[in-house]
Amino acid sequence: MEITIQPGDITQTRVDAIVNAANSSLLGGGGVDGAIHRAGGPGILAECRRIREEELPDGLPAGQAVATTAGDLPAQWVIHTVGPTYAKTPEKYAEKAPILASCYRESLRVAAELGARSVAFPAISAGIYGWPMDDAARIAVETVQEQGERLGDVVGTVVFVPFSAEAERCFEQAVEGAEA
Repeated sequence: MEITIQPGDITQTRVDAIVNAANSSLLGGGGVDGAIHRAGGPGILAECRRIREEELPDGLPAGQAVATTAGDLPAQWVIHTVGPTYAKTPEKYAEKAPILASCYRESLRVAAELGARSVAFPAISAGIYGWPMDDAARIAVETVQEQGERLGDVVGTVVFVPFSAEAERCFEQAVEGAEA
């Protein structure tokens, strides 16, 4: 599996599937979630509402993933996943770090089921959910690399789309560290 870093606007990324750092309601929000819903148009929200009514009446649990149309985005699908909020205590961190890794694993699993060959990820949980960018990037890169061994024949390319110079630096360091 090829891993690349492409700073910019995830809503403009040309891949088969874009991952949305959603909230559990799936009904839009701020940050990446709001940007994807705005750029993708009403089709995404309509499918999210259907999923809530028919499959997930209590919302999408953290660490899980579901797919919808990408609406007006250049991708075919949006894969929605809910990251955990950051926990500062070692005990809570030990509970929540595996949930963050699960966001990447489950998103890639859904992408493989869809037949998506390329997937773009934001830095899940590193915005309003407060996860430190360096640790979020490390977890993201390590998890994607682990899954690459299983899914590389289906999902051939993963693009990390950092939203700032700091995020870009953290993802570059995570990739370099994982290759060492």
